[in-house]
Amino acid sequence: VQLQASGGGLVQAGGSLRLSCAVFGRTVRNYVMGWFRQAPGKEREFVAAINLSGNTFYADSVKGRFTISRDNAKNTVSLQMNSLRPEDTAAYYCAARNGAVPSRPYEVGYWGQGTLVTVSS
Repeated sequence: VQLQASGGGLVQAGGSLRLSCAVFGRTVRNYVMGWFRQAPGKEREFVAAINLSGNTFYADSVKGRFTISRDNAKNTVSLQMNSLRPEDTAAYYCAARNGAVPSRPYEVGYWGQGTLVTVSS
């Protein structure tokens, strides 16, 4: 499985960004898909995930602000990020797993490259 993330950029606090992850080589609906992020000097952390049934899961820090979705026709997964805060600044990584929802980086089976999100105050 190959994952290609896009959509990062610079935004002011309170603004919005939409990240997208294109999946190549496999069908996105057959995998649990998610997003992790890693801020400078910090460990990579779980952000959001969507399972095979379409159920969504979020870190407490982004609940109510971020929305993960999957488009089976386009074979993509997206992360809509609203009400962005400076503490959301990080490299965001698309992730896939053939199994349960991953909540730790070591549980992820496949990674995309990071896309940088910078939120200015």
